[in-house]
Amino acid sequence: MSAHPEALLTVDDLARSFGGVHAVDGVSFEIPRGSLTGMIGPNGAGKSTVLGMIAGAIKPERGSITLDGQDITGLPSHRAARRGVTRTFQSASVFPRMTVIENLLLGAQPWWGEGILPALVARRRWREQEQEQVLRAYELVERLALSHVAESFAGELSGGQKRLVEIGRAMMARPRLLLLDEPMAGVSRTLAPVIEGLIAELRGDGMTVVLIEHELGVIDRLCSPVIVLAQGRVLMQGEMDEARANPEVRRAYLVG
Repeated sequence: MSAHPEALLTVDDLARSFGGVHAVDGVSFEIPRGSLTGMIGPNGAGKSTVLGMIAGAIKPERGSITLDGQDITGLPSHRAARRGVTRTFQSASVFPRMTVIENLLLGAQPWWGEGILPALVARRRWREQEQEQVLRAYELVERLALSHVAESFAGELSGGQKRLVEIGRAMMARPRLLLLDEPMAGVSRTLAPVIEGLIAELRGDGMTVVLIEHELGVIDRLCSPVIVLAQGRVLMQGEMDEARANPEVRRAYLVG
């Protein structure tokens, strides 16, 4: 697959099996730069496996992943993160014995002064960047409507609040590509609109986002385009209205 000039991410013929079962079997698609792209499909369609391969948690058996013209196929998670790929998970992942602010600061990219030599020759700049990260963390906490629990341990928060902390930590990294895996899972009806609004703001900020979500109403309101997977393959990529009208998509959801 030749990359479209507006594509930030190009996935070509991606494949991965587990125990002889083809979880992902020849998946190809492009993610437009600055888009909020939805990825949908029945359970077992391969969505999370695809995200895992893009983020470096799962190594592909075949195919290629290109981010902004650079091959990132098979890079481990920490190296993919350095290239600008950040992922959240189906179950909100926080550090329970650290405060909300501390959790957010863990998401920041390594400061310019990290390392012995830079720290010795540029201590002032190192301190400035440290202060900048802390200020940004407090600004994000306010944006996440979590100011009242900023100094609370993350383990004491509700499921929806933990999800907000996880997304905030991802935002601290200023990713080029943010992968959100079912951010509404386990979230109360009260906080679900807050999280949906935050995701919409990310699109408004110009961030490129891929969103896996079973709640199709959320996909309908937020995402363009939409990628539909079933049985490890791409059925279609287009708009949600096209997906609804596609007989193969309807059949896949009925079977799945």
